[in-house]
Amino acid sequence: MTSRLQGKNIFITGASGGIGAEIARLCAKRGASLYLFSRSLDKLEQLKEELEGEYSSRVHVYQLDVSDTDEVERVFKRVLGEVQTIDVLVNNAGFGVFRLAEEASIAEIKGMFSVNVVGLMACTSMVLPVMKAENKGHIINIASQAGKIATPKSSVYSATKHAVLGYTNSLRMEVADSNIFVTAVNPGPIATSFFDIADESGTYVKNVQRFMLKPEYVAEKIVNAMLTKKREINLPRWMNTGSVIYALFPNLFERIGKKAFNKK
Repeated sequence: MTSRLQGKNIFITGASGGIGAEIARLCAKRGASLYLFSRSLDKLEQLKEELEGEYSSRVHVYQLDVSDTDEVERVFKRVLGEVQTIDVLVNNAGFGVFRLAEEASIAEIKGMFSVNVVGLMACTSMVLPVMKAENKGHIINIASQAGKIATPKSSVYSATKHAVLGYTNSLRMEVADSNIFVTAVNPGPIATSFFDIADESGTYVKNVQRFMLKPEYVAEKIVNAMLTKKREINLPRWMNTGSVIYALFPNLFERIGKKAFNKK
């Protein structure tokens, strides 16, 4: 059976590792043409060699720091000069630092917003005119359960993911008549190098290790939803149930969940 992604052009930011790389692997396996972006060109080149050696997909790699909006514009204009159609954009680039609000430096605060929010918006702004002209496309924004339930020591990170969800929900309505799908992905903790920066002490990872999602599992859920009208992907499901309860009974939820929230 022919894959829905066969021959489709898929753009992935933050593609050099973690779920970005796993998404790329699954898309290549399903016959898509890949356009991969990351700050680490060396890792992208290695991934390109792996994927083109194992699958018949074409893989194009570009060095990009999404926090630099001038660079986003420059790189995307270059790519858009090479390709006429963008079927899927996965805004995956992002990072977090777990600190108490007063301990987060201004540089860290600006950095997280520059990558997680402004960079995501900049990349989206570059592809939207093409998708609208084609009257088709799919934008997938990697948010977080932290965008639904804020917890101690993640005030800034949670704020960025709240922003991503707000932007995603508004965008979905804006482009509904242009046949463009918009999906928010809200995973809980994933076993990737994300925590090398976010959790320097290793305390959080140690406390939640048994609940951590495998990047391959998350990637498969995302790839399976490509070019469908999936509104949100929430993983794990039981954690999303908590976000629903939180929205209905925030005071009770915070009081009962106080011990669980303070695992960082």
